[in-house]
Amino acid sequence: MSDVSDRLSMGFSCVGHFYSHLFAPIFFTLVPLALEQELGLSHGETVALIVAGNLLYGLAAPLAGWLGDRWSTIGIMTIFFIGTGFGMVMAGTAETPFGIALWLAVTGLFGSIYHPVGIAWLVRVSVNTGTVLGINGIFGGLGPALAAVMTGFFIDAFGWRSAYIVPGAVIIFSGFLFLGLVAKGWILEPTGDRKPSPAVSRGEMFRVYAILAFTMTCGGLIYHATGPALPKAFSLDFGTTGASVYTVSFLVGTVYATAGLVQVLGGRLADIFPVRRIYLISFLLQVPVLAFAGTLGGTALVAAAVIMVSLNTSGLPAENMLIARYTPPGRRGFVYGLKFVIASGITSLGVILEGMLFDMTGGFLAVFAGLALLAAAGVAAILLLPGEAAAAPQPAE
Repeated sequence: MSDVSDRLSMGFSCVGHFYSHLFAPIFFTLVPLALEQELGLSHGETVALIVAGNLLYGLAAPLAGWLGDRWSTIGIMTIFFIGTGFGMVMAGTAETPFGIALWLAVTGLFGSIYHPVGIAWLVRVSVNTGTVLGINGIFGGLGPALAAVMTGFFIDAFGWRSAYIVPGAVIIFSGFLFLGLVAKGWILEPTGDRKPSPAVSRGEMFRVYAILAFTMTCGGLIYHATGPALPKAFSLDFGTTGASVYTVSFLVGTVYATAGLVQVLGGRLADIFPVRRIYLISFLLQVPVLAFAGTLGGTALVAAAVIMVSLNTSGLPAENMLIARYTPPGRRGFVYGLKFVIASGITSLGVILEGMLFDMTGGFLAVFAGLALLAAAGVAAILLLPGEAAAAPQPAE
């Protein structure tokens, strides 16, 4: 039953990653296609409605991770599924900007559970950790990808509210299915790592934490600023009426779906080569792409967007492996929670940065130039990480 439990755990962790990345991309796709017009707000004012949700998505993560470490991984994951779905359903029924912001905040609060708990859970039950984290990353990438496509369909077929209500109901159902499998004993609480990490010194551990805190800030700001920038940029180039709604949502979906697939390659490379090297390359290659993205338009911008987002997310398996390597298993959920205070909480202010710069300049040149500087700063910081030998390839799981 342990093998069955491990496989079901991996499956629900991947599905949970998909769900955790739905609420923000749905909102960012709705902004230029429906909400700006319906609410009568500017682009910057509209995207600001999700800031509280994004902050809670990160700031509440350490508490969720601590509960996962001290209480129950599968118990807190059940709360994640049901609470996140409920918040999305209620966001779809909200009538005012305040109501939308409130229920997005509730969704962000429950959504904060996934990354610290779900990723720590996945690390414990995996052997080829980088590859498994890369596969898990596909589901994280599919969240924004399908969210964009689904949102375009729901706006046209049923109105913008259905873009939150229908996925929210599906997530609630998944939560009760998960609870049923736990009750039957098919999913068990993990008790230890299948692939233990070597011991490291306390000084080295805190050195790595400090460096990663900086690089995660750089990477998170890039990710969060890109989230609202791409739908807006694509809508300016391809229009927002008629069939063009599908065009914009399809293009955004293509960008994030491709980025999710590339994470598998990033994870596999992190299993074979030194993790630090893979992490460094993911930042280094972002610099020129971001620097030129603000000068592009049309299909050239779409191609650049695919590359920049793929590079931004391809380093995540290596980043999570570095955290797992330098963190005792019993504290891993809490430390992953601290990571997402930065990666999903503090750096969600990238949304405000993007909105302000666009409203001030009317374009994206300043936005992408600033993001290129952040990627360059990340490169400099990663060079300070301890080196390590290449990992020996592990047998397939």
